[in-house]
Amino acid sequence: MITIKNTQRSFDLDLEKVHADAQKILDELGYSEFDLGIWFTTNKTVREYNKSFRNKDKATDILSFPYHPDLKAGQRIKVKDEEDKNVGDILIAVEFVENLLPLYKTTLQKRISVLLIHGICHLLGYSHYDDENDQKMSAKERAIATKLGIKKEMC
Repeated sequence: MITIKNTQRSFDLDLEKVHADAQKILDELGYSEFDLGIWFTTNKTVREYNKSFRNKDKATDILSFPYHPDLKAGQRIKVKDEEDKNVGDILIAVEFVENLLPLYKTTLQKRISVLLIHGICHLLGYSHYDDENDQKMSAKERAIATKLGIKKEMC
């Protein structure tokens, strides 16, 4: 089940499209029946989480909290019981994303779709903290974006 929470009030989002995109991404990755939490919130809230969990006292566009934190890129989640059918949670600071839109030359809704791909890849063990892992993650993101009809240059 995909659970979406929207506690920010400054920007309109099409939450039905967010749900549909998230489901397509999970389907594409082979995790159709897995739980995912998505929380659209403020810069302040994301900054607090970033400080608490990453020791970075600043807002960012997206944070990912994997349910299976030891999963490596390309590994499958081993389901032992129903509780294991969870990929994790994503927090998105909508104001932060909105402020970066000129850089990406896109709309808020389209950028959210790209960030969903990015965040879900992180939940499944992909990272971009060194060249080898960055290449794996970028390739995975581009493949999913292509399947969803999202232009590669937006990733």
